[in-house]
Amino acid sequence: MLQDAQTIRYYQRITDALQEQWNRGYRYDDLRLYLDGYLAALHHANAIEPYLIHRLEEETLRYLYDPSTFETAMPQTQTERDYY
Repeated sequence: MLQDAQTIRYYQRITDALQEQWNRGYRYDDLRLYLDGYLAALHHANAIEPYLIHRLEEETLRYLYDPSTFETAMPQTQTERDYY
């Protein structure tokens, strides 16, 4: 679990970007490359401590490979929209 405020912000940015990339048609291999580049940039910039980057990577990989992350909602039919 992430507890550092700056690390949580990076996690939110990464997961938002992964979701956006998924919606554009990129899939797991591409998303993993994106994540690796993002984490490498954090290392080079010394943005946060290395152990926090490691935790961030673990949490983000858990997010990335969770089967429910990229599920799309079933579109409603016309009658369902009218009913609700």
